[in-house]
Amino acid sequence: MLGFLKQPVVVTAEINMNLVALTVMGLVNRLWALSYPRAVVFDEVYYGQFVSLYMKRIFFVDDSGPPFGHMLLAFGGYLGGFDGNFLWNRIGAEYSMNVPVWSLRLLPALTGALCVPLAYQILVELHFSHCAAFGAALLILFENSLITQSRLMLLESVLIFFILLAILSYLKFYNLQKCSPFTAGWWFWLLLTGVACSCAVGVKYMGLFTYMLLLAIAGGHSWHLIGDQTLSNVSVLCHLLARGLALVVVPVAMYLSFFYVHLTVLYRSGPHDQIMTSAFQASLEGGLARITQGQPLEVAYGSQITLRNVLGKPVPCWLHSHKNTYPIRQQLVVSNPPRPVRHGHIVQLVHGITTRYLNTHDVAAPLSPHSQEISCYIDYNISMPAQNLWRVEIVNRESDTDVWKTILSEVRFVHVNTSAVLKLSGASLPEWGYRQLEIIGEKLSKGHHQSMLWNVEEHRYGKSQEQKEREVELHSPTQADISKNLSFMARFTELQWKILTLKNEDTEHKYSSSPLDWITMDTNIAYWFHPISGAQIHLIGNILTWASANVATLVYVCLFLWYLLRRRRKICDIPEDAWRLWVSAGGLCVGGWAVNYLPFFMMEKTLFLYHYLPALTFQILLIPVVLQHLTDHLCRSQLPKNMFSALMVAWFSSIYLVYRTFSPLTYGEPTLSAAELRSLRWKDSWDILIRKH
Repeated sequence: MLGFLKQPVVVTAEINMNLVALTVMGLVNRLWALSYPRAVVFDEVYYGQFVSLYMKRIFFVDDSGPPFGHMLLAFGGYLGGFDGNFLWNRIGAEYSMNVPVWSLRLLPALTGALCVPLAYQILVELHFSHCAAFGAALLILFENSLITQSRLMLLESVLIFFILLAILSYLKFYNLQKCSPFTAGWWFWLLLTGVACSCAVGVKYMGLFTYMLLLAIAGGHSWHLIGDQTLSNVSVLCHLLARGLALVVVPVAMYLSFFYVHLTVLYRSGPHDQIMTSAFQASLEGGLARITQGQPLEVAYGSQITLRNVLGKPVPCWLHSHKNTYPIRQQLVVSNPPRPVRHGHIVQLVHGITTRYLNTHDVAAPLSPHSQEISCYIDYNISMPAQNLWRVEIVNRESDTDVWKTILSEVRFVHVNTSAVLKLSGASLPEWGYRQLEIIGEKLSKGHHQSMLWNVEEHRYGKSQEQKEREVELHSPTQADISKNLSFMARFTELQWKILTLKNEDTEHKYSSSPLDWITMDTNIAYWFHPISGAQIHLIGNILTWASANVATLVYVCLFLWYLLRRRRKICDIPEDAWRLWVSAGGLCVGGWAVNYLPFFMMEKTLFLYHYLPALTFQILLIPVVLQHLTDHLCRSQLPKNMFSALMVAWFSSIYLVYRTFSPLTYGEPTLSAAELRSLRWKDSWDILIRKH
């Protein structure tokens, strides 16, 4: 029984030394002197604010994308013991000793380093030679712009890592599909594809471009799978369900989990509360929740309330007036028990300070002449009779007998006499109106636009006839904790909608650029400048790599069209296997470049050079694809092959030389003299900073 112990247990492993060497070089290349400079560099001033808010558990909204990337940066801060106490207000500001600079920059640097071996493996899985794969990895390794972006507390390197991981995972899955479907490895790579796609989208919405590309490729493969007559109907169905689960269901679930963690961690009220609805604000600790805690749930006749417009644009708006006189106050007392206001009930809205009734007549509003003026009157007999009755319509009601509830109910106020709806026009009144937003009575209103909807934020009433006792009465048998009534899906939906629709005013930036500037790298970005030594960091690429990538793209497109036309004439210049490889590799690399580049021409936002880096990465992967194809199929004799190999050695040496030449602007050291800096201005459009003495 114990006979197996007579022989030693032997474990063998194959180690790809190419991968090991590339990984080590990538780590050294990206992690060397990571804490330098110990100062805020470019967009670190932007992302650092969110890291601090994470450390303090304070809620925020970032309209640039989902929260997963911010969470990863905050995780680095957590590992370094960061307490969040730093004022992120100026690029170039020196970090205080409590800021763990190395930890905050660690994750982007690690992901940037791992992109090097990922590039190698992708070319191998595409069935190119190890030499071509090694070349692709070296091009990523010596690309100055990718190095700069990965050595700072920024998200592009994290995004590119998950994009490449998704590509590699799908290729491994697809290659396993041919020989061993539904095995553990097959499931692992398929599921990892979905997870990596979700992570890419969760870091930045730019990841959606590659996700859509992979879905299209998977859709094409699935279509061929359906036509495979060797598979049974049940087998085909299982294949399709597995792909749907891994590439659709898992990414959606992962994406939701990012927001769940985000909303769970950030439970405290913060600076971005006002753009959220009252119900969302009430779910956060502090802020509105502190004010509304314990207040009555159901609005009753005699309630004292504040009304907020649901739209909240261009700024949050509450219905209010200004006091001009001090009349005798009305006695706002509810009955005992309170008589709740229900959908369809007629009410009067009385301004608490001036005791004027909210009123409208068929008179043009000051800034919106096609709508009615909304005002409050004291003496209605001067010109017109009072018209101050409003019908309450609960828009999000479940039945026509619903009670008007604090925070939860979204209501419209319809004027009884004119049927005009109380609405926020969005225009600002002149000085006589204190520059505040105009409220109008909208005629012929259709639908339920948010500018017509209102909800109660603060609510109290008194049942005592004594004024002093009534002012302190906040108790009601219908009190409820609003924060517990808002589900995760409701909070997620609202936050997601705010991220997608919230627009900051885009201002022209000194280093903003257009997509046309990116291809030829006619622009750069000065990330950091030392005020004393003149040391500086720039986002500037290896210009030889960028030019080579453009040439490779052009060569691929021309050759592809040439082969396609010749094949149409039944002329096959290359073997069928080589053609399929050419199409699949080009579809991935050129397609990846196109989907990550062309959409920017349709975007109305401030754009920077770093937006091009994901597209550039796909272009770089295309270079060795084209080079190997030229070697295998166009250099037919040994002499051209030898000459081509010599040219490749010279070309790679030149790329390394360019990398070394611009490394002082990539790493920020050593400090260069004014003459040396001028010598690096290879294009007149580049902005190299030179101190004036």
